[in-house]
Amino acid sequence: MTAQARHWSQIGEATSVSGIWFLYGVHRVLGRWPFRVCLAPVVLYYWLRHGLARRASLQYLQRVEASTGALGHVPRLRHTLRHLFGFADTMLDKLLATAGRYPMDRVRFEGREAMHAQLVGGRGALILTAHIGCLELCQVLARYHRDFRVNALIHTAHAERYNRIIRRLDPESRITLIQVTEISPATAMMLAEKIAAGEFVAIAGDRVPVRGGRVARAEFLGHSAPFPVGPYVLASVLECPVYTMSCTHAHDGYTVRFAPFCERIALVRREREAEFARQAANFARWLQTRLAEAPYDWFNFFPFWDQASDDVRHS
Repeated sequence: MTAQARHWSQIGEATSVSGIWFLYGVHRVLGRWPFRVCLAPVVLYYWLRHGLARRASLQYLQRVEASTGALGHVPRLRHTLRHLFGFADTMLDKLLATAGRYPMDRVRFEGREAMHAQLVGGRGALILTAHIGCLELCQVLARYHRDFRVNALIHTAHAERYNRIIRRLDPESRITLIQVTEISPATAMMLAEKIAAGEFVAIAGDRVPVRGGRVARAEFLGHSAPFPVGPYVLASVLECPVYTMSCTHAHDGYTVRFAPFCERIALVRREREAEFARQAANFARWLQTRLAEAPYDWFNFFPFWDQASDDVRHS
C-alpha cells in the first residue's frame, strides 16, 4: 500500500502521555500563553517530520475552501501548520473539559430540549459524531441532566490508558471510552444494555473500519469519500434513535450541538445498500455544514478521500 493510500490506523499515534501531563502542568502553573509557547516547537517538529500529515491537511483545507469558502483565502502550506497547532491547542481544552476546569461560560449549547426529551424517556440513544473540535465538552450536558452518560467507541488500542487519564482528572466523569475493532455479538449486547439503562453510545462516522468491512461512498467537500456503514448497522441492531453531536470553536469558546439525525434505521436486506448510501450522504452533509462553520476543527491528518484499504468492500 502506498503512503497516499495508507489506512488511517496504520499511521500510528504521536501522542505522548508524559508530554500531555507536562504541558497540562505548564498550563496549570503558568497559564495559556506559556503553554502555547512550549507547544509551538513540539508542533513545528511534528509538522516538519510528518509530510503525510502536511499533505493531508493541505488537501482538506483546499477542498473545504473550494466547497464552502469557509477560510476566505487560498490555503497555503503555512495554513497546515495552523491546522496542526489548532489540534494540539484543542488537546488542552480536552483535558480541561475532562477535569471540569474549562470555563463553562464560554460554552454555548444547542439542542438541550432534544437531549432532555430523550433522557426523560428513560432510554438511551446512539450519538453519531466525528473527529471535530472538543467533544469532551459534551459533559456540559450533565449540567442540565445528571443522568447524562456517554460510552464512546474508539478504534485505538489505548482506550484504557485514556480512561486512566480521565479518571485521574475526574473520578466522576460521565464519559467512558470503549476500545473496539469490530462490533461482535457480545459487544452489541453490552451496548444494548447501556441503551436500555438510559445511557448514550457515541461512535464516529468519519473513519473506515480498522479491519476490512463495508463502506459507503458519499459526496463530501466536492469529492467522493468513503464512510463507514458500521454506525448504521449498530443503530439498526440497537433499535434506538440516532442523534448527531459536535463541539466546535465559536468566538472565544465552543458551541455544543445535539440534534436528531434519524428516529430509527431499519435495514431490509434488498434495500441495505441504498440505505447505507442515504445515511452516509446525510452524515456527509451534516459534517460539511459543521466544517463550514469551523474549518480548522477537523482532525483527520491522513488522506481521508483515499483512506479505504484494499480489503475494504465498498457498498
